[in-house]
Amino acid sequence: MKTKFICGCAAMLCAVSISTSAALEARRVPLFDGKTLDGWDVIKCEAVVKDGSILLKDGNGVVQTKRKYSDFVLEFEWKSLKADKWDSGVYFRYDSIPANREWPDRYQANLRQGDEANVDGLKGAKSQGLFKNGEWNSFKLTVRGTTVEMEINGQPAWKADGLEGPKNGFISLQSEVAGGGQCLFRNLFITEMK
Repeated sequence: MKTKFICGCAAMLCAVSISTSAALEARRVPLFDGKTLDGWDVIKCEAVVKDGSILLKDGNGVVQTKRKYSDFVLEFEWKSLKADKWDSGVYFRYDSIPANREWPDRYQANLRQGDEANVDGLKGAKSQGLFKNGEWNSFKLTVRGTTVEMEINGQPAWKADGLEGPKNGFISLQSEVAGGGQCLFRNLFITEMK
């Protein structure tokens, strides 16, 4: 009888775990369909869809989501087309871009050479050795309340606390083609957390 009870409890826990996992997966939605820039605003730069990726083609500006997000997991892949001195980034949780600037004031998961996925202004938001030069790299940015964490190529990179500013905001891909060269983004997914 005791064995049946334990097996029953284990089965129930397994079912709850599977349904929780399925619920999280159900909320994971593509931010980019691989064909169009529907759902995005292109601001002060030129961006096109090329071979299932967003190509940041020219200018200094952003490709910004049309809607704002609060707590979320953002997954994406990124690759520079420049051999060195590349520069780009992903801004998150901001509500506007100052009129005299190309980009928001903060926060940015940087994609500058040697500073990939680091966030200035957040203590401890730095990593090294997980980025692969000249290849597609995958990133997973988790933003919840005042905390932020990053994975690079499936490996934990850093965790930080101290996020300030709006509780929800836009997400954007930074185009810094003039100095940082062209780059590609693909497989962009977001999971909103309630």
